[in-house]
Amino acid sequence: MDVRLSEVLAALSHALDITEGQPRGHAERTCLIAMRVAQQIGLDAQTRSSLFHAALLKDAGCSSNAAKVAHLYGADDADVKRDRKVTDHLQPGQSIRHLVRATAPGEGPIAKAKGLRRLVQHGSSGSRALTELRCERGAMVARHVGLSVDAEQAIRDLDEHWDGRGYPHALEGEAISLCGRILCLAQTVEVFWQDGGGAAAACGVARERRGTWFDPALVDALTAAESDLAFWATLDQPRVATLEPSDRLLHTDGAGLDRIAFAFAGIVDAKTPYTARHSEGVAEIAVRLAAALGFDAADQRELRRAGLLHDIGKLGVSNRILDKPGKLDADEWAAVRRHPTWTLEILQRIPAFAGLAEVAANHHEKLDGSGYGRGLTARDLTIEARILAVADIAEALTADRPYRAPLPLERVLDIIEGDAPHALDAGVVARLPAVLDGWLSETVTASAPPLAA
Repeated sequence: MDVRLSEVLAALSHALDITEGQPRGHAERTCLIAMRVAQQIGLDAQTRSSLFHAALLKDAGCSSNAAKVAHLYGADDADVKRDRKVTDHLQPGQSIRHLVRATAPGEGPIAKAKGLRRLVQHGSSGSRALTELRCERGAMVARHVGLSVDAEQAIRDLDEHWDGRGYPHALEGEAISLCGRILCLAQTVEVFWQDGGGAAAACGVARERRGTWFDPALVDALTAAESDLAFWATLDQPRVATLEPSDRLLHTDGAGLDRIAFAFAGIVDAKTPYTARHSEGVAEIAVRLAAALGFDAADQRELRRAGLLHDIGKLGVSNRILDKPGKLDADEWAAVRRHPTWTLEILQRIPAFAGLAEVAANHHEKLDGSGYGRGLTARDLTIEARILAVADIAEALTADRPYRAPLPLERVLDIIEGDAPHALDAGVVARLPAVLDGWLSETVTASAPPLAA
């Protein structure tokens, strides 16, 4: 199997878009803008390749600060990030309006005052730490999937500003990598473009922040294209494949796809502290069940990828819901129930993952039609989907959650066996006791501290 890496990253970037509170296609549009700037300044092919891939993966660390953002603001983390994207936080008036607008929305004055106090106490040093966490996590993902050192650095420098007042390291001028400078400009003008202002708004914010946020030479390169209507029209339905430097095409094989699946599982699980290794655990339990049922190595590998990616749609669910300690209300539950559909829509965009998209998306479906997100029944559910459903429940019940502690093995098995055969596949469930006992034993052993000498 030989697949263009950009094909996979472009599709998966849609998951990162919804985590950042952006319309799907944000990263692809950012890539188009960045590559136009690169063309205007005559960037060499090798650097353009790094820029191209970094643009698609620029928000790979965005889930790592989602829980903290939701807690600090008392709000939907995606809503906060969306509002912050159109705020110049170095302008006191804009910054104050953002804080008042985004903190504890819909709550009374007491709740809003408490939220504002939290943010003041958090301060600029706390914000720098959150940005550094996101940038370093994103760079780590870039390295894991095989991008260049220049691409990694561009992701680290994403929020640095030309005048030295950016985050996290207050780098100034040409101390910021060129690709990082281009991405900072491109992602900002994309937000203003898609917010309804088009090319005029995009170039307007670039001029307004010329010499403060942005490298003046890069702003001049971008605004030179303001009247190119054909270029701006490409943002309506972004297609980035043709812009990848033809002599620098990056391809990935089966092992590379495994690494990508593992990296994105980490992005998903970083969204909330209660799912630290959920996707990895589900994948491992599913593979062990499959092995017990006689699956060959190739089918086990495909199922592992499905397990690693099954919750990618959950990146679009607010941490105010995911981390809520109490019962979800109707609207919150409806948001949770949508995430399998988002998983399906994202994974279906990747031809190399076409065979596992349905399996991954059906992890909450039940044989009797009582599951979600599409209410499928036994006739619609493959054995792979049935395995994944059991694995997902088993891992979740043995893990810590905001509303309960981990359940003991005996209780987990009682609950799952009580759902067979009407909701869960009896043949799969029959293999679970031995599989789960072995997996839990190994997990405990692996996480135990070393014995003293």
